[in-house]
Amino acid sequence: MKKVYVQQIQERDRVEAPFLVRDKIIGMAKNGRPYMTLKLMDRTGEVEGRIWDQVDEISARFDKDDFVQVSGKASVYMGKMQLVIHELARVKESDVDLADFLPVSSRPVADMVQELETIVATLTDPDLRTLMESFLADDEFMAGYTRAPAAKSMHHVYLGGLLEHSLAVAALAVDVARRYPDLNCDLLIVGALLHDIGKVAELRYQRSFEYTDVGKLLGHIMLGVELIEEKVRTLHKFPAALAILLKHLLLSHHGQYEYGSPKRPKTLEAVVLSYLDDLDSKINGVRTHIEKEPDSASSWTRYHRLYDQYFLKGSLDENTVVPPTSQTTEVKPSTFASQQPADKAKPKPRFSNTLEDQLKDRNLNFFGSEKQDDN
Repeated sequence: MKKVYVQQIQERDRVEAPFLVRDKIIGMAKNGRPYMTLKLMDRTGEVEGRIWDQVDEISARFDKDDFVQVSGKASVYMGKMQLVIHELARVKESDVDLADFLPVSSRPVADMVQELETIVATLTDPDLRTLMESFLADDEFMAGYTRAPAAKSMHHVYLGGLLEHSLAVAALAVDVARRYPDLNCDLLIVGALLHDIGKVAELRYQRSFEYTDVGKLLGHIMLGVELIEEKVRTLHKFPAALAILLKHLLLSHHGQYEYGSPKRPKTLEAVVLSYLDDLDSKINGVRTHIEKEPDSASSWTRYHRLYDQYFLKGSLDENTVVPPTSQTTEVKPSTFASQQPADKAKPKPRFSNTLEDQLKDRNLNFFGSEKQDDN
């Protein structure tokens, strides 16, 4: 079992431990000598490694995505932890436990699969239940569905993350459907379970988390729609209208075009799914960001680039809360108003010479036709 993890490394530590090589780059120093930069990872995070001596010889020993035994010293450079590596050797995959090197869901896979089967058994729509049962019976699909991360870097970035995220969105769908009984609950639940299934093929997750070639070319939304179409064709007389509504949930679950959604949500179920997907992904993303700094003395996280802000990690410190002043001065409205300049008593009309203001009162319906749907 791996004994030293990235998250435990402190400045000036002597580190001897195995890591997974996520990236490998050879550069040239100012003195003309080659050096190597590595991204080393385990399930707790990544650390940069630098090799300054015997670069060509050491480089020949391993490739990207190999496991390596590293010997080096930790130092902080420009605010980031770095390992200056003195020795490195390739390690056989059979000699390591993959769970030590890739982050894994805190939920056991067996428990999540059991929850998935329970949800499918509660579906009252026979066609949707048959569709889900066909996915459950597909061993190749389930192997990927239970192992894949939900994303490469944004949320649920760990083995089992896709299934964990899908179950969470499905649970939220059940809660929302209780409040809005006019929703098609079964359709919404199945949409929640299948909305990201294209990530089974979009992402590579045997070693590091990366996009596959087909993932880069088509993306998980298109791949997911194709998977549903393939299953539907194997089922006897699956309703065409129901298949269209389900595919629309996948095509629109990102909500807006600028977020990569081919279509915007145009059914109640699609609107709900897009919000629930966004809600669960953001909660997981923020929670993961907070958990990255368990030993930090600060009550605030580091800056989160994606969300463009900091997050409070716990409760407010009572000593930092400024109590309200005990002495307040009452300001009478009449007195205040009498002190205002006469020209501020009545707001002046806003001056604008924009094209919008010039045309706002004119009838521009030149052709007498209504605006068509913008897709």
